[in-house]
Amino acid sequence: MIQAAIEDRELAEFLAVLPADDMVHFTMADGRFRGALFHGTHLVNRMRAQHTKLWQGAGQDGLPHTDILESYILGQACLCAALLIPAVMKGREHVSWRYEVEGSPAKGFSVEADSAGWVRGQLLTDRIPIERPLENWDLKPFLGGEGIMSIQTVRPGDKYPQTSSVNTTGNIADDLVFYFDRSEQIQTALTTSIQMDRQGRIVGAGGIFLQVMPETGGSYAGVARQGSQLNSSPDDRLDAELLARLEERCTSKPAIGSWFSEGKGTEDYLSLVFGDFSPVAALHRSVVYDCPCSKELFLRHVRALPQAELADIRQKGEPLELICRNCSSVYHIGLDEL
Repeated sequence: MIQAAIEDRELAEFLAVLPADDMVHFTMADGRFRGALFHGTHLVNRMRAQHTKLWQGAGQDGLPHTDILESYILGQACLCAALLIPAVMKGREHVSWRYEVEGSPAKGFSVEADSAGWVRGQLLTDRIPIERPLENWDLKPFLGGEGIMSIQTVRPGDKYPQTSSVNTTGNIADDLVFYFDRSEQIQTALTTSIQMDRQGRIVGAGGIFLQVMPETGGSYAGVARQGSQLNSSPDDRLDAELLARLEERCTSKPAIGSWFSEGKGTEDYLSLVFGDFSPVAALHRSVVYDCPCSKELFLRHVRALPQAELADIRQKGEPLELICRNCSSVYHIGLDEL
């Protein structure tokens, strides 16, 4: 990937002093719940910097088109994709997530997450038409309608990728929770948050997911769980009620994006929001917006074209300009390199 510059000087200075992105894996309620909290302000700004020239420009009415809505939608998708790494990956794995709503203005998106710690993605349309100023961040007017969300997981040694699909509603996080309930049969809560200033700069971004663990221990609501001393069948109703309470805390406490915009840390957030459930940080790791594309990779694909197509390219006598859809990097290949 060719890194694009963040041309907004004030934003660049703000990001230079903001703490680095951080994903913390944690457990709480004596192991009854597990989760991950992700500070992803730098990741979302890197994503935006890569695609901003593609998204901005003149709109259909000839007026300047900003990239605020595009950045918000793909930013949410990338935050969710980053949380898929601790949520579904147990080893060396790669996930491709496609969210497609053909009849919607935004069309959808395609993102990927890799257990090596990177995320990349693209919108399925370059610019989303907006008929009037945004009044809120409800995405259903742009992603609503009959759509399909599919998640494909690739693991070393698998003969074929594993793919699961569910219908969409236009709420990205809720649709992902529905996927876990239907395809993984795991009670899950997930929320993301992006904070913008008055100029539309992304000054804070993050997300959190929570999952109920198999009933082998833990304690909550004053009830001690002793594993084999109890019926091994989980109390789904009690788990669902508690999960809803925990999710409500994430929305009633300071918004995650706002929290990270103030330079505050992940563990401090856990202590504030879930302190009475004794959260224990198990691991900190980095997740970045990156793309494994390169000129050499594109060149190999071009050289593998049929000889007739290569001859046609040479006959036209013009060098190739190839653009990676996942990061907008532009690669130029001369005829002498073919």
